Amino acid sequence: MRRFLALGAAALLAVSACSVGSNTGSGGDAEITFLTFETPNLTPAYWDAAIKRVTDKNPGIKVKKLVAPTADGRTSYAKQLLQSGQFPDVMIAVDSAGFAEAGNLYAWTPDELKDFQFPEANPVHGKYYQLPANTQTIPPIYYNRKMFADAGIAATPKTWDELVADAGKLAAKGFSPFTIGGGKDGFPSSMILSGLVSTEVYDTTPDWLTQRRQDKVKFADPAFQKAFSKLADLASKGYVDKTSVSRDYAATEQAFLDGKSAMYPMGNWFAANADSKKHDFEIGVFDFPTEDGKLVVPAYTGGGMIVNAKAANLDAARKFALGFQLDKDQLNASVKADGLFPAIKGYTPPADVGPTFKAGYDLYTKAVQQNAVVHAFRWETADDGLLPGMKDKVDQAAQDVITGRKSVADACAFLDTEWAKAG
Repeated sequence: MRRFLALGAAALLAVSACSVGSNTGSGGDAEITFLTFETPNLTPAYWDAAIKRVTDKNPGIKVKKLVAPTADGRTSYAKQLLQSGQFPDVMIAVDSAGFAEAGNLYAWTPDELKDFQFPEANPVHGKYYQLPANTQTIPPIYYNRKMFADAGIAATPKTWDELVADAGKLAAKGFSPFTIGGGKDGFPSSMILSGLVSTEVYDTTPDWLTQRRQDKVKFADPAFQKAFSKLADLASKGYVDKTSVSRDYAATEQAFLDGKSAMYPMGNWFAANADSKKHDFEIGVFDFPTEDGKLVVPAYTGGGMIVNAKAANLDAARKFALGFQLDKDQLNASVKADGLFPAIKGYTPPADVGPTFKAGYDLYTKAVQQNAVVHAFRWETADDGLLPGMKDKVDQAAQDVITGRKSVADACAFLDTEWAKAG
């Protein structure tokens, strides 16, 4: 398998703090704080049930839940909490980069990582601070089967040219080809760019971001610009609606479910809502097309817990984190709620998963078997990832190209400039 991994102080806490169980730590219980985030899939009820599921099996632990103001801003929120002296004891899906190097995170031992499929995912100078809990393919493309049929598209595209041609057929029938978004959660606007860079640049240079950190390659190099130019081409043809970059994540997902457009490039977590939320058409899914039709599937393994090395109740924090990530009932809940592919040895999804999830899981399994998995650009973390703060810059660059505010060359130059500042 290829190398990958799938305010002020008072105001900060006022935004989102709530507790599950007692928040006093009385009666000898060890209290910990847990930073989460909310999405259309991961609702407050999901997190409360998940926390209760783990604490019921570990009755000596009490959890105070914190929620990041935006789903994609959880890492920056964790930084704010650190700076204000309120760094949480446990955090999920927060990038370990920066925190680990500064000595703020607990390094997991080989024994603690023994049950994970990819224990060496997301290293920071040879140590592992984030539990490699699940794999996410980012992005497959979900599609409206009825619109495809109405446009005379009999088979899903495998090459980029086929995808563009199909977008033209859809547009000719009056259908908007792609659903994108942005707003406060910028990542829906860069999903197509993530797929392009992953399948084209990473296919030939899988360690491209490592080389970028070594200043051996640049965003302005021809290979990266060539991939980026394909997003610009979609926008220039009107296949990507430039006015949609202000639409937030929840509204973006709902627009697809409401049949507003034919294709939705999004992480495999969308499958959970595709299988559970109301819509009046059948949803299919296909791998992100490549230039020559070769199978290349972008994925990220990680997204799990990190633990504050200076937590007052460090043992409880570690126990809660491992209990959350390894419990079979909790894994099943994460599959059904967020379409995750748990990267735990011996795990198999429940038999009653929905058809969209199953189709996406089968595509990923095939890619693993064919050694066709690469990093998902923008979603990598730790030593394999973008420098801190650069994910937002990638989203901004994608939006600038989609709206025509910047040319591809200018957007790539912008990324190189921001990289130099971040370094």
